Amino acid sequence: MKWIVGLGNPGTAYQGTRHNIGFMAVDALAKRWGISVTQNKCKALLGEGIAAGTKVVLIKPMTYMNLSGETVRGFIDYFKADLADCIIVYDDLDTEIGKIRLRYQGSAGGHNGIKSIIAHTGTQVFNRVRMGISRPQPGMNIADYVLSNFPKGDTDKVASMVEEACDAIEFALGHPFDQTMAKFNR
Repeated sequence: MKWIVGLGNPGTAYQGTRHNIGFMAVDALAKRWGISVTQNKCKALLGEGIAAGTKVVLIKPMTYMNLSGETVRGFIDYFKADLADCIIVYDDLDTEIGKIRLRYQGSAGGHNGIKSIIAHTGTQVFNRVRMGISRPQPGMNIADYVLSNFPKGDTDKVASMVEEACDAIEFALGHPFDQTMAKFNR
């Protein structure tokens, strides 16, 4: 079983914001694979199905970003899941809008959702798809920036980035993550 966790914040106030790009990717995968993400378990919405011949679980934590690790830990404990089979999808300030970067380990880099996952799993080693949201203009509050919507002019870039992230995740279902990184990191 592979499990994909898209990071974001629940509620309509946060839909479409930069911080919810992980939710957008999970929603796109759900649509692509015909999976309904509506089961309430492990402080998250879950959806189970088959993609590329592999059992997958799509996960949207409902804990708010800063507590995402509670969902990841809960899923590991409840399903006896292996963190090596997980892919975390989230927003990244240090990657340009429209670009994705894949990693299998590293620090949180200031991302509170990743910080929470590291704290709850006790490791920095897990597969990640970082989706670019770029940095705000100097002087702009980072919290305000990540909780704001993408500019209308970036709609095509964002849609294309979500599709590329979904392509990378789908490829990772049948290939080692280092091979996926080699193919999708440019």
